[in-house]
Amino acid sequence: MNKKLFPAIAFGLLSLLAVGGAISACTGTSAEAPDKSDVEGRIEALLSQMTLEEKIGQLNQLTGVGCQPARIQEIRSGSVGSILNEVDPDTVNALQREAVENSRLGIPLLIARDVIHGFKTIFPIPVGQAATWNPALVEEGARIAADEASSVGVRWTFSPMVDVSRDARWGRVAESFGEDPYLSGVLGVAMVKGYQTDDLSQPNTMAACVKHFVGYGASEGGKDYNTTWIPEPHLRDVYLPPFKACADAGAATFMCSFNDINGMPTNADKHLLRDILRGEWGWDGLMCSDWSSIQQMVPQGYCRDLKETAEKAANAGVDMDMQSFAYIGHLKELVEEGKVSEKTLDDLVRNVLRVKFRLGLFDNPYVDTATARRFFTASNLDASRRAAEESAILLKNEDGVLPLKPGIRIALAGPMMDARHDQNGTWVFDLEKDSTVTVLDAMKEMYGAGRIIEAQGLGFSRDKSSAAIASAAAKAKGADVIVYVCGEEAVLSGEAHCRTDLTLPGAQKEMLARLKATGKPVVTVVMTGRPMDITDVVANSDAVLYCFHPGTMGGPAIANVLSGKVNPSGHLPVSLPKASAQQPLYYSHKNTGRPAEGITLIDDIPLEAGQTSTGCTSFYLDAGDGALYPFGYGLSYTDFSYGPVVLSSDRMATDGSITATCEIENTGSVKGSTVAQLYVRDMVGSLCRPVKELKGFDKIELAPGEKRTVSFTVNASDLAFHQADNTLAVEPGDFKLWIAPDSESGDAKDFIVE
Repeated sequence: MNKKLFPAIAFGLLSLLAVGGAISACTGTSAEAPDKSDVEGRIEALLSQMTLEEKIGQLNQLTGVGCQPARIQEIRSGSVGSILNEVDPDTVNALQREAVENSRLGIPLLIARDVIHGFKTIFPIPVGQAATWNPALVEEGARIAADEASSVGVRWTFSPMVDVSRDARWGRVAESFGEDPYLSGVLGVAMVKGYQTDDLSQPNTMAACVKHFVGYGASEGGKDYNTTWIPEPHLRDVYLPPFKACADAGAATFMCSFNDINGMPTNADKHLLRDILRGEWGWDGLMCSDWSSIQQMVPQGYCRDLKETAEKAANAGVDMDMQSFAYIGHLKELVEEGKVSEKTLDDLVRNVLRVKFRLGLFDNPYVDTATARRFFTASNLDASRRAAEESAILLKNEDGVLPLKPGIRIALAGPMMDARHDQNGTWVFDLEKDSTVTVLDAMKEMYGAGRIIEAQGLGFSRDKSSAAIASAAAKAKGADVIVYVCGEEAVLSGEAHCRTDLTLPGAQKEMLARLKATGKPVVTVVMTGRPMDITDVVANSDAVLYCFHPGTMGGPAIANVLSGKVNPSGHLPVSLPKASAQQPLYYSHKNTGRPAEGITLIDDIPLEAGQTSTGCTSFYLDAGDGALYPFGYGLSYTDFSYGPVVLSSDRMATDGSITATCEIENTGSVKGSTVAQLYVRDMVGSLCRPVKELKGFDKIELAPGEKRTVSFTVNASDLAFHQADNTLAVEPGDFKLWIAPDSESGDAKDFIVE
């Protein structure tokens, strides 16, 4: 007898057999097996048998508490649709068994977990993965994360985060792919594909959850959970495109953001959730709230009480309530009062069931414990190392101090040199830190312990004690070169970890100055979760390697780059500021009526100078204008020459396209990779346009002396933008185009759209 039907008989629910056709459609108990490809038919058959309470139960997500009796009863009664944070496969199977075998309709649970940049094998934080500019690597990392997490029963992850992040004060920059909509969309799609593959029903996949919908990266003041003000044309041109790309790629779920947009909490925004996401885009997945974000519409001042939050969220189209208890507590009453229609409720339930069917949970709900815990395999560790290597960004390299010469003595210093926990970064709930290989571990392995002088000096990144700095500097004098590993601990970035001071915390700058004073060459490795103000670091370093928290294999990756075994190829997915107060800072800003020129800095202003002595253009007296290092920037141990851009035509129809090509040559002496980046500018528009916008990129590897031509097709639709009335249009006029290794380099090529 079918195991889903048996409990129903055992509990005396024989009346269900009166509608056996509908039941057989979802359980397969009749002689005619159901068409498993007919997901919508199976949904309707199951929905037709559900009570009001069972429907509401499917919209309820609760955090895991193991197999406590109260939780078992909730599952048996059909009051839980999804469980968060259960990662023991035996517990998952026990809970799933209660849902499948001991509840009336046998609807499986959806087990979820925050698997953000790896489950056990940790990859670089997402902004670090963005620094690789390598979608294939990002997809591979997500595939490995899905395989490891699903092996213990996790089938839903709350990733990727594609919030365009332009304010480094915001801690969640760490979870993003940086400041650019195009790059965020490409890498978001890669991560969705890695989690889901082409067949979501396979047991080693996870449903992706694209978050936070939408505009969260624009939080006022760079402060988490804060309000946003985003005109709709700007919303559509900057913040929505990465989400649209992921929706088109088949992302199974989305998550609402905490913020309001222009006074409307996203959890209640029908225009976003219904008109745009489901109406314009035709997306049919599951929309969940963020943790307790439905309830938070009360302190936001939008709803009077929890009951009203349930009404607003359900009518807006939030399918699943994560830990607000609004739906389970009030939705039944709201339906009975007619404030939420049963049709609306049914649509929410359909979206939840659809994902469960697509995941294959109705047909294969259990974890295969014989193959569980597929962690830290050799191939997984290799992939983590490669991702960390390609994420490392070389910013400075004076006098060729890097790569380090063989046979030298190296003083290894700084609080992040042996940070087994902190080098993994934020959002690593399942971290096993003893599996982490640190920079100290790797450098000893590579050079031999006898050639490494340990001079840590500071115990952790916020350490303000200078007691050990002098002795560390004295030790470092005995080395040929100093490698100083500094930055931020993991806890200083991520959700609710926002900062106003973006410089190195603690006494790290003091220690670097003492190391520089030894007269030895100083190579600084910055290991961090965000774009930092490293102006002082650059001044006191002969070479700078910027590494967003690199994960499990960060140590070997950094050692390989420092030694030259690997040529650095990372490029910035964010702009690095000259000063903390420059935020928000991003390359694709709009121009002003008085662009920065003739800059006179604060110490160069004559005494009693006139008000107009600085030229009256747009810059800061103490920081000038622009970034310390621009978006897209990254050096190599070799040199690349970018030839002139050649266009297939200097004219394009409003429904046409042109091809742009550029020959790139490795003019150095070692093999290396560069990221050819395509930028465009619309010179005059009906709304002011950005000074540059990324529209394509190609990471290529070249041997010494090798040349290759990169080619990009620019469609007129790539040049479209949203007008004041929110319509999308391509406007005729003059344009410029660049193919360059970063957002500030290269010579422009002109063309006309007519």
